[in-house]
Amino acid sequence: MNFQLEDTAEILNRSVSGFRKYRLQEPILPLFVSANAAQMLGYEQEALSDAESDRYAECIHPADRASYDAFLKRAAEQKKPCSAEYRLIKRDGSVIWVKDTLNVEQTANGAPVGYAVLTDVTAMRVENDNLRFLNETVPCGMLRYTCDKNPKVLYVNDQMLKMLRIPAGGETDTDCLEFYKENIYLMIPIEERRKFAHFLNRVSVSGTPVAGEISILRCDGTRARLFGWVTKVTDKDGNEAFQSVCMDVTERYHTKRADETDRYLRALADVYENIFEYDFANGTVKYVSGSSGTFGKIKNMPMHMEEATSQWIEGAVCEQNRTEMREFFNSFFLRRKLNPDDCPPQIRYRALSSNGEMRQYTGIFLKVSDSVSLFCCQHIVDEQEISALRKENLELRNMQALVTQFTEGIMAFKVENNYVKPLYASDNVCHFFGFTREEWLAMAENNCSIKELIAQSSLSYEDVEVLFSTGEAEFTYFDITQQRKRLIKAVCSQKNADGISPCYVMLYNVEKWQDAAPDSAAEQVRIDVRTFGYFDVFVNDKPIAFRNKKAKELLALLVDRRGGYVTSEEAIGYLWEDEPVSAVTLARYRKEALRLKNTLEEYGIADIVESVDGKRRLIPEKVRCDLYDYLSRKEEYAGLFKGSYLTNYSWGEMTLGELTGSL
Repeated sequence: MNFQLEDTAEILNRSVSGFRKYRLQEPILPLFVSANAAQMLGYEQEALSDAESDRYAECIHPADRASYDAFLKRAAEQKKPCSAEYRLIKRDGSVIWVKDTLNVEQTANGAPVGYAVLTDVTAMRVENDNLRFLNETVPCGMLRYTCDKNPKVLYVNDQMLKMLRIPAGGETDTDCLEFYKENIYLMIPIEERRKFAHFLNRVSVSGTPVAGEISILRCDGTRARLFGWVTKVTDKDGNEAFQSVCMDVTERYHTKRADETDRYLRALADVYENIFEYDFANGTVKYVSGSSGTFGKIKNMPMHMEEATSQWIEGAVCEQNRTEMREFFNSFFLRRKLNPDDCPPQIRYRALSSNGEMRQYTGIFLKVSDSVSLFCCQHIVDEQEISALRKENLELRNMQALVTQFTEGIMAFKVENNYVKPLYASDNVCHFFGFTREEWLAMAENNCSIKELIAQSSLSYEDVEVLFSTGEAEFTYFDITQQRKRLIKAVCSQKNADGISPCYVMLYNVEKWQDAAPDSAAEQVRIDVRTFGYFDVFVNDKPIAFRNKKAKELLALLVDRRGGYVTSEEAIGYLWEDEPVSAVTLARYRKEALRLKNTLEEYGIADIVESVDGKRRLIPEKVRCDLYDYLSRKEEYAGLFKGSYLTNYSWGEMTLGELTGSL
């Protein structure tokens, strides 16, 4: 080769990676191959210098030779920079991947020449091949999406497309995918979006990955259950994004839910005579448990929900109760979902029993899932039987109260000669006895002694003996979730059969269902709340000096709710009307709630506010309030309202409108 590089020869030979100069006219040949380009292949520079042939091209992997030739021709035709990746076979037989970048210039006579440099990308290609292998073999969906309020999907892998049931190709499929890409929340069911937003907020604030389960909406309208991780990453340009890796656990989820529902159903069957399953997703009702000969013929047979219910009311319910029963069911059909803060709907009625007698029953709707609820019926015995049951501590009122708040804890087990076999337990009962869910299920396979059952709890054998002998007992334990001691009452129903006693035990919070006897100090405290005009609270006629306006406003909001629970999100919507719910506002709200708690503790009245799972409410029975007195419609309070209400706060206008309209 006659090409000479004067002052730059040393730089091109040693400092520019894989430098070559090409003549881009047929035949296309390298005019110069630098020393370091030859060294990348394990050759001396002279070995690749041949004016008659392209010795460099002979080192290109045979499978990549055609793409290499096309790369050179493309650069010659387009006369602009081009890049290509291909493999080179070194002198020792090993293979490396390189990225070749070719810049084109015109010489004085118009002939194009190219200046090329090489970059060894072997490590990067190996890593990408490994990722491709994982992507093709591990059944994980991968998503990357922006950190915006409505995150846009930046990347989705093939496995995730399969989970969403979006097959490759087709205009409809493309539209569906673009619909999801525009806002990732569109693939999350409405009832799960707050949970998903909470995941993203935790990751954004803490910077650490979060794992959990969530449901997604498939393109065909069905749902899938995913388990995965969310983390936050930063690209080379400093842009932040969320990244998720997830697995499809739909089948396991449905199996687990069906198993839990079955155990729960068996436990309820020890208390209720008949149980009907209302499935709003399919619009059906079926008889799932009971001893009724009338319904036994159609057990587990799905029927049209509203039609079957109407026929049963017309054919079995006492004529005097039919209108009330229709209104009860119609109201539930319209609402469909049970609000966790509300008591489950209950009704008392008379209906024909399986032997044709007209009997008194009580019925209650209990939620199983977002689309399934159970209507449970129980025959109410006459007064003589009720008195006998009360002597055994199985009062009907307590039972109804327990089932109304069944999330406090339910368990069922068989007792035989001081040995028990667990049948069913809700998670909080497992924890109460010191077991994990898996340990409890393992115990259900074999009998264990009562002492083994309570060994890991704070219970004593004497406590359990009292429970079995009298039918009820009280226990004090430390609630990890609420970080406080709680007084729990257990009520145990028993049915003797061949010497074996299947027990159905329910736990409930005594603080919630029983009025605690006030001590002498509490009896001397009088709490007056003024809402007509400006909001203020007085303890023994002395006003509370709130140090923080928002803490005071939060208490006013609880008073306005009249004993109903207020969630964190609802409170933020009132206290900071112009700010969305976010990690910042949630942290701010928790701080104000703590300030309110501290202020009430200073005045010895912290017990007027109850907090459960982040929700708060005022206990109306513990205060004297002009609003509550006025709404009681008693004659002596008729003149309390003068036309103003919570003047401090604009959100009080809604209640003010109700009060004005009632005048």
